[in-house]
Amino acid sequence: MNRRTLIIVTAVVAVGLFAIGGLLYSPTSKEVAVTKPVSNEAPLVRPHSPVFGAKDAPVTIVEFFDPACEACRAFHPVVKKILSEFQGKVRVVLRYTAFHPPSEEAIRILEAARLQGKFEVVLERLLETQPRWAPHGRPADSAWSLLDGTGLDVERARRDAKLPGIVAVLNQDTADVKNVGVTGTPTFFVNGKPLLDFGAQQLLDLVEAEVASN
Repeated sequence: MNRRTLIIVTAVVAVGLFAIGGLLYSPTSKEVAVTKPVSNEAPLVRPHSPVFGAKDAPVTIVEFFDPACEACRAFHPVVKKILSEFQGKVRVVLRYTAFHPPSEEAIRILEAARLQGKFEVVLERLLETQPRWAPHGRPADSAWSLLDGTGLDVERARRDAKLPGIVAVLNQDTADVKNVGVTGTPTFFVNGKPLLDFGAQQLLDLVEAEVASN
């Protein structure tokens, strides 16, 4: 079993543990390149970034997220659980990281879905069907073909996915990924502090500390 396989197996186990109320998940998808807090919020949070939770929450989790990343998919329920546990006190800001070949198309789909108010339902569908459109070396379906039932106007979304504004989002996030020094996903910051010791419990501990101090 290679390291990536071990990560994903561990993550799947973690999701099960969360289902019974645990917070025991502790994978490591990579080493985080950033080694000190980022004091300038601009590279971490942009006005265009999708936000989950209360927009005025005192604690901000920034997740550098690749929709084609298996570890991001496995960690998604962990992030949702933390949002639920700290409702009103924590928000999650999503930053796009297109490290895999199908990722850019998926990001365009997400941004086009956001224009129709369908961001969250389409995100859930893309993560649910990720093994089909981002199978990492095996024949893949088009992510566009997997959106039935989400309420998305796919034809309009296909047109909108080419809009200059969406291209600008991709370009800006790509630049910020490089400027911040992100080399793997998911990468987390909590109120500008990088999660250096990667894992669900470590993320929870950092969030709890920031909630307590705000």
